[in-house]
Amino acid sequence: MRIETLSVFPHTFDSVMHESIMRRAQDKDLLEFASHDLRDWTHDVHRTTDDAPYGGGPGLLMKVEPIFEALDELLAEEPALVIFTTPTGEPFNQSIAEELSHEERLLIVCGHYEGFDERALTLADRCISVGDFVLTGGELPAMIIADAVTRLIPGVLGDDMSSQLESFSDGLLEYPQYTRPASYRGLDVPEILLSGDHAKVDAWRRQKAIEKTAALRPEMLEYANLTDEEREYARRLVDDPFGMLG
Repeated sequence: MRIETLSVFPHTFDSVMHESIMRRAQDKDLLEFASHDLRDWTHDVHRTTDDAPYGGGPGLLMKVEPIFEALDELLAEEPALVIFTTPTGEPFNQSIAEELSHEERLLIVCGHYEGFDERALTLADRCISVGDFVLTGGELPAMIIADAVTRLIPGVLGDDMSSQLESFSDGLLEYPQYTRPASYRGLDVPEILLSGDHAKVDAWRRQKAIEKTAALRPEMLEYANLTDEEREYARRLVDDPFGMLG
């Protein structure tokens, strides 16, 4: 897979994309990454990428010309799925990350200032938001998207089951996990995890995932991959979290 970004601050990606899993993915030739400077497609001495909005109002907007010209050039020889990061986009989630992980090439256009000239958004295949809040720019959302997608590429994590068992993979939060020591300051690892009985461990983990989701993110249960029995158990947890109804 190839992931590219188009941004007025391309060097903000240097540390994130060259550390940990992101770096190892590139070292293993499972990922190619490039960050492009939008200013390279401007034509004035100040390399201007923003201007005041028509009709007045606070702040500045990303100009349309550099974005069009950049995409003309970057897409000339090879197609890509073009993503614009914007608070008005569809909410990013694990399902979208999985969809994007099957693409050959992603080109993420990072917003900044007060957003984009609306005409630039006609170039987007998808507009994505990482949450209902406003950031200084789209670089951080682009990093989040790149990270979430990269870890789903086969071979990146080493153990491909890791990405399948994490939070949100089946619509549930991940079950509690523990490592050595088995006891620390009076806090003990659940005995069942020390039993060596893998079937019982799996059943315990599934139950705890449902319980954690019911307690912290009950709205996820509507779309979670549950059996009829599990769904009824989850419903009881939400309706009677303290077990007061018997």
